[in-house]
Amino acid sequence: MYTVNDLYDLDRTLARRLFDGLTYPWEALDLIKPFILQLGKSLPADEFDSPEEGVWIAKDAHVFASAYIGAPCIIDHGAEVRHCAFIRGSAIIGKNCVVGNSVELKNVVLFDGVQVPHYNYVGDSILGYKSHMGAGSITSNVKSDKTLVCVKGKGETIETGRKKFGAMLGDFVEVGCNSVLNPGTVIGRCTNIYPVSRVRGVIPANSIFKGPDDIVEKK
Repeated sequence: MYTVNDLYDLDRTLARRLFDGLTYPWEALDLIKPFILQLGKSLPADEFDSPEEGVWIAKDAHVFASAYIGAPCIIDHGAEVRHCAFIRGSAIIGKNCVVGNSVELKNVVLFDGVQVPHYNYVGDSILGYKSHMGAGSITSNVKSDKTLVCVKGKGETIETGRKKFGAMLGDFVEVGCNSVLNPGTVIGRCTNIYPVSRVRGVIPANSIFKGPDDIVEKK
């Protein structure tokens, strides 16, 4: 339940080749920046503008004038980046994504159709196809004691070797409003997280997370 193929439909992202040869999705986090710089140069000029070095924006994307777009960054077709969004760099924003008011992104891949529409922070994370983060929900990407992040599943702990690691959301994940996804969180496909949740570890696919000790399978 932790692997790239377990979590993601790679046909639903411009970043498909980023995951070549990788087992776990967090292995891609250190590769996002160089991948963008390489991929961006190959994007067709009749489809993408490059308003500054290292930034490529699809001509049919809607980026509000007040949004900050830091390099390197790719914004794919049909995406909307709203008022005062803060994209700090190393971000791939997929087709028809919504990046909302005052949302902050850093070192992320948003697969196609992802919505982070209201006051979200997403850092060092990968969000799968049509996943959605409710208003105020965030990824916490550094542990309070600054030690390296581990992924803790049922009866298994995987050392990632990373100090910064937010969350891996599978396709169609729904995160309720004002929830915090703690460092090293992995959420399986089609799982729902209740609002105002504190989430850590691995949450199985096709589940409803009501609390750490109350995770039920969808019927």
